[in-house]
Amino acid sequence: MYYLGVDLGGTNIACAVVTKEGDLLGKSSIPTSLPDAPEAIAGRIDQCCRLAVEATGCSMDDIASVGIGTPGIANSEQGIVEYSCNLGFRNTPLSHMVQVLLQKPVYLENDANAAALGEFVAGSGRGKRSLVAITLGTGVGGGVVMNNRLITGFNYAGAEIGHFVMVHGGEPCGCGRRGCFESYCSATALIRQTRRAMEAHPESLMWRDYPTLESVNGRTAFDAMRLGDPAAKAVVDQFCEYLACGLTSIINIFQPEVLCVGGGICNEGETLLAPVREIFDREDYARDSLHRCSIVRATLGNDAGIIGAALLPLYR
Repeated sequence: MYYLGVDLGGTNIACAVVTKEGDLLGKSSIPTSLPDAPEAIAGRIDQCCRLAVEATGCSMDDIASVGIGTPGIANSEQGIVEYSCNLGFRNTPLSHMVQVLLQKPVYLENDANAAALGEFVAGSGRGKRSLVAITLGTGVGGGVVMNNRLITGFNYAGAEIGHFVMVHGGEPCGCGRRGCFESYCSATALIRQTRRAMEAHPESLMWRDYPTLESVNGRTAFDAMRLGDPAAKAVVDQFCEYLACGLTSIINIFQPEVLCVGGGICNEGETLLAPVREIFDREDYARDSLHRCSIVRATLGNDAGIIGAALLPLYR
């Protein structure tokens, strides 16, 4: 038997047929078409799932269940999206809606948690018992797997890793607090830090390839640093220090076997992770232990959420 995984996003719905080992067999994607009503979105999930099954060459009889990763607070016990600002959902019984259409058991989870589970089963955590996954994107998302089980909190809003405070009274965060990890280590934060450095250093090489502040992205400082630009190096060094501070704090709380970091910034590879590990090696509470967490790059990319969602029934 196979499992269907659904990654429900604000722009697209992606589905795939997945084996119990986490291998992805066939995939499909269609537009989400927001701001459609929840019933219409459920219908598009049904359509996307059937396209994935067709692409795999199997039939719905070969599918054991369906798992959905969704933005927002996902009540996994009742199959309800309690709140998702991205989708416009509030107390939406999404599992039941899709189950009626597909006639299969349907499981629901927050998309970041599903992605963490995918990395745990089939990616950088394969063969381990614990993993923390961090994604550096527009915000900072993440998920925690301990002893082969997702940690989601009693109210399904746990593992919001981007929203512990690193700097009291620091940069404002979209969650309403100040100084959150997300406010210093997201791609959005890196772009803000880069723009400030460019304004302070009109001589910087960062202006050469990115002549306007609007053109700045997560690569800008890294690109100029490789050309020997001191202002860009200062941005990268500071960002790595912030990231190492946050990751070390997370590891000190959970001490997982693996912490994997994903998102577009991680395309910098060891340029980003090597200095982070150097700081971590000095500051990890368990630095003298025989068993220490490994900080690695996530390996599954956008497929992590689909794989994790598909395999939810195996890791409840």
